[in-house]
Amino acid sequence: MKNPKFQIYTATNKKAYFRLKSGNGQVVLQSQGYKTKAGAKSGVASVKAHARSVKNFEVKQAKNGKFHFNLISKNKQIVGSSQMYTEKRGCTNGMNAVKKNSSSKIEDLT
Repeated sequence: MKNPKFQIYTATNKKAYFRLKSGNGQVVLQSQGYKTKAGAKSGVASVKAHARSVKNFEVKQAKNGKFHFNLISKNKQIVGSSQMYTEKRGCTNGMNAVKKNSSSKIEDLT
C-alpha cells in the first residue's frame, strides 16, 4: 500500500470505527467505537482539524515502559489513539505520520 488512507468499518460489536493507515500499511491511529458511521466520519474530520498542531498530541508511558499517544480535540476528548511503541522515538514517528497523513481520503469498508 503506497497511499495513506482513513478506513471506516463496522466491528463485530456493531460499532463504527475509523483507523488511519500510513503509506506502508501500518495503522497509526485508531478511534473509539461510534454508534453510527456518521459518528466515525465526524471523528475523521476531527483528526483532520486537530492533527496539524503538536499541542493536540498527548504522549503517555504505560506501566510496562512502552509509549503511546492520544490525539485530543479542543474539548479535551480523545479523537484517536496509537499503538504501543517500544521507544519514545517510535511514538514521535507515529505522531508525525498522523500529521503527515491527516489529509488522506476515506475508504468506506462498511
